[in-house]
Amino acid sequence: MKETLMKMLENRKDEMINIRRYLHRNPELSFQEKKTSQYIVEFYKGKNVEIHTNVGGGYGVIVTIKGEKEGKKIGLRADFDALPIQEETDVPFKSNNPGVMHACAHDGHTAYLMILADCLIQLKDEIPGTIKIIHQPAEEVPPGGAIGMIESGLLDDLDHIFGVHLLPLGPVGIVGYNSGYVFPGRAYFKLKVQGIGGHGSSPHLANDAIVAGAHFVTAVQTVISRRLNPFDMGVVTIGSFDGKGTFNVIKDKVELEGDVRGMTEKTRELIEKEIRRIAKGIEEEFNVTCELTYTPDYPPLYNNPELTKMVEMALKNTNDRDIKEVKEFPKLSPSEDFAHYAKKFPACFFYICCTPKGVEKPYFNHHPKFDIDEEALLVAAKAVGTVICSYCKTNE
Repeated sequence: MKETLMKMLENRKDEMINIRRYLHRNPELSFQEKKTSQYIVEFYKGKNVEIHTNVGGGYGVIVTIKGEKEGKKIGLRADFDALPIQEETDVPFKSNNPGVMHACAHDGHTAYLMILADCLIQLKDEIPGTIKIIHQPAEEVPPGGAIGMIESGLLDDLDHIFGVHLLPLGPVGIVGYNSGYVFPGRAYFKLKVQGIGGHGSSPHLANDAIVAGAHFVTAVQTVISRRLNPFDMGVVTIGSFDGKGTFNVIKDKVELEGDVRGMTEKTRELIEKEIRRIAKGIEEEFNVTCELTYTPDYPPLYNNPELTKMVEMALKNTNDRDIKEVKEFPKLSPSEDFAHYAKKFPACFFYICCTPKGVEKPYFNHHPKFDIDEEALLVAAKAVGTVICSYCKTNE
């Protein structure tokens, strides 16, 4: 089965690339991916599979491939939303939608999985068990599309789930893995500081919201440096401080927005506790009122060690000309809503390198000039296909 699958994928590499380019030209934002979803559904129409559309109250698609033999049930997930970014690449298939771009490789994720799924459909007589192809919308915007896909109940019977991400962390042919906590969880917060405005010449008659807000910005950085174990990963970022006013007028209110990352749930809980404590302290110290909105969204992503070991060994033993190196990657700092699946099912999320040829310092995901080496699409399909074949052989 594996030899046949690899040959089929090689023969359809150009088709993967064409699908990726079509999606790249026609990106849609999170929770707005109606046409992308329709495009995906149309691809599977007429094939010997069960198709569920508009999954999770959004534009999700789940395609169920039932093998002819008994076996376990696994999920393969790819996301398909784009970002609110004005594209600055020079590719001939750049975005047709102003201000919207596939800057995180979700177009590539969808393209490889569509062709891999089609090949698996043709080989279903040899598949033990069931494979559910999960085309997920809205990965980029909290609360994320994964929650709706899970709450649909259509995935409740899964034994394991796999996913990959294209990342420019090396040339095409390198596949990376890691186990345990690999991506941090994330939270969003907004702080509204209400003081008493006044004339710049009479600060004693006012309670300066800017000074109170500035103190908060400084104080929350001590959460990481003085409250968090140095061996734990955590980040607090203040991304917005809305305090614009007039040079000689003391502001009566300001608003701050921030981002929190933590590699474990324990770390996220500690950071939240400390931020709330600091906000209360600001009220006492500066005689202002603080309205804090704190919203945890994506949890930390946990790769099941046993399943990850299976992925590692399957890829290292594959002896495929396109998978040139398989190595352990360090933990990464972005967040991923695949983490929701990993909380419910034993999961493995691994990485496909895609740095464009001849580029020493590639633009990373979410940059307006982000691009990939499209040869990575075949590597992604082969890597996931190899894992499936190994998994099926082990669990027959």
